[in-house]
Amino acid sequence: MTELAAPENIAFLLRWYAGHGIEDAIGETAIDRFAVPPPAASPAEAAPPAPAAGPVAGATPAASPAAPRPPRPAAPPAPAVARAPIPLESPQLVEDARGVAQRCTTVAELEAAVRAFEGCALKRTAKNTVFADGVVGAPVMIVGEAPGNDEDRQGKPFVGVSGQLLDRMFEAIGLSRARDLYITNILFWRPPGNRTPTLSEQATCMAFTRRHIELAKPKLVVLAGGTAAKSVLDTTEGIMRLRGKWQTLTLDDGSTVPALPTLHPAYLLRTPASKRQSWSDLLSVDARLRELGVR
Repeated sequence: MTELAAPENIAFLLRWYAGHGIEDAIGETAIDRFAVPPPAASPAEAAPPAPAAGPVAGATPAASPAAPRPPRPAAPPAPAVARAPIPLESPQLVEDARGVAQRCTTVAELEAAVRAFEGCALKRTAKNTVFADGVVGAPVMIVGEAPGNDEDRQGKPFVGVSGQLLDRMFEAIGLSRARDLYITNILFWRPPGNRTPTLSEQATCMAFTRRHIELAKPKLVVLAGGTAAKSVLDTTEGIMRLRGKWQTLTLDDGSTVPALPTLHPAYLLRTPASKRQSWSDLLSVDARLRELGVR
């Protein structure tokens, strides 16, 4: 048995796959399931050629060449196959979520409503509903993208490696999860394989997230990552253009709150050189809190 195939190495590799959301075995070649299939062959083309007749005993081969066959008429082109529409969740689900959220008057009621909501398909593949962590009513509310593998297993946001980095970042400016931070995501359920959430999934959960911000009443909101920033601010701008620039978030009840987009901790783990930009954003958060009289 080679070193690569040793049981302990295989077990380590499988744990590494699971930790990165690689849970399904698929083929090496991607399949385009939306491509139009090729036209079906005509019966004449599909029929195999007739086998040549064997020589007759005693017969003399013909001296003259065989007469040429008449040209075969071209088969009519097969009709184009209509492409099936891509199934999308009903927009009514978004309206249902918004109606449920607006009837909640406290964060506790909203959490119960989210846990009971069955309108998002992600709930059927997730282990846990990941609602929030930290202190309700804290001056800083952090909104990320979606739960990962560790968050799905423990039922709390930002508890994996990126969450540990997030804690250290805010501790550097004197803020802690146990006292000053309230943390959530725009999605409450982990997308399979940590894929990017679809627009339909984001729209359904955003109805709860906007109400969540209204009820938590933070002094300011930090939007961690491009997906969270674009969804909450309803913009198509990328995170590199948005980060470090304060925005005014207008909520459905007419209230406003300052919001700062910044880089996601998971991105910083992949790109350590960007930590300088995030440190600048943290200093901006600290300065804004002092302006608001919180520090």
